[in-house]
Amino acid sequence: MQLYLSTRSPNPRRVQFFLAEKGITVPTVFVDLAKMEHLDGDFLRLNPRKKVPVLVLDDGTAIAESIAICRYFEAAQPTPNLFGATPAEQGLVEMWMRQAEIELMLPVQFAFRHLHPALAEREVPQVKEWGEANKPKVLDFLAYMDARLSGSAFLALDRFTIADIVAIVAVDFMRAARIAVPETLTHVARWRAEVSARPAAAAGV
Repeated sequence: MQLYLSTRSPNPRRVQFFLAEKGITVPTVFVDLAKMEHLDGDFLRLNPRKKVPVLVLDDGTAIAESIAICRYFEAAQPTPNLFGATPAEQGLVEMWMRQAEIELMLPVQFAFRHLHPALAEREVPQVKEWGEANKPKVLDFLAYMDARLSGSAFLALDRFTIADIVAIVAVDFMRAARIAVPETLTHVARWRAEVSARPAAAAGV
């Protein structure tokens, strides 16, 4: 088994954070995106979509996408549970995880890819208007999160889950996208400090 990752990338960080919470160690191979190693023929045979992370099982099966990899390890080692234990919990975790992916992480990525000068040659065409249009979407979801966190220690349940991993990775990536978390969102700030203090949060940073 081998896990293909890259440094300082949000999707690989999700997996690294998740594995650290589980206490699982997997042999890793780091793919240098700056050197375009994700475009190399050997890597493309693992994932034609040219993205990390990728988990390669002992039989050669390749699993791409961060959440799919996390689900594999959740099934392989159910404890500690991070996707919800009961049907109701699983539904709530899935709901908040998907909302954090679609309404927070994606707008942050769009702002980053379409506004950051370093991405000008890789994001063709770089549409600055689209990047700017996504900033209010990020702030709108953060306000929604703040309301939720005013009455809950964590995002989906009364304990830490994969939804919190997805959300904190997105919030931390806002720095690269040059979007600040409003100081008025005190509940987000409290949650962010508590989640960031977890030992596993240092994985992939």
